Amino acid sequence: MLRYDLLYCPDNRDTRNQYGAGSTDHRAHDADNRKAFHDYVIDERYEAGIALTGSEVKSIRSGRVNLRGSYARVVDRELWLHDAHISPYEQSGKYFNHEPTRSRKLLMHRREIVRIAAQVERRGFTLVPLRIYFRGRLVKVELGLAKGKKLYDKREDIAKRDADRELARVMKSRGRGDE
Repeated sequence: MLRYDLLYCPDNRDTRNQYGAGSTDHRAHDADNRKAFHDYVIDERYEAGIALTGSEVKSIRSGRVNLRGSYARVVDRELWLHDAHISPYEQSGKYFNHEPTRSRKLLMHRREIVRIAAQVERRGFTLVPLRIYFRGRLVKVELGLAKGKKLYDKREDIAKRDADRELARVMKSRGRGDE
């Protein structure tokens, strides 16, 4: 089969990127779990595939996914994502849709799953989904191996963020010549 996109490219490079043919805004479909960064200290990050139905993929593509309050667990040497809310796809009928908060299987190598399970078991970590995104046409989940923050840790983070914001505001006003 002849690929016309390669014929008309000036230096015969493939113009498509890893996010799909002609895709320029690859972050448009990302869903972040910002609450996880507030509630947990993220130690390690992993990327996992996810087993989805067609209507779930279309809902994620339209940005109708919520990861707040969701978590992952290892059950029988398999990784499962729980309580992630993917809204039903509006254009499909009520019979061909999915349950919004069903448990979804995450796809990783067996070695990684065993290593994660050991860390969760021994060191008291939690698996938290940080982000759901597309890599090409595949949906991926970024998982964080996390430990819960104490209240004083959260207060320190808020104080540091406020101080950084104040410093940036002062530096900006100095750059303009305002005193």
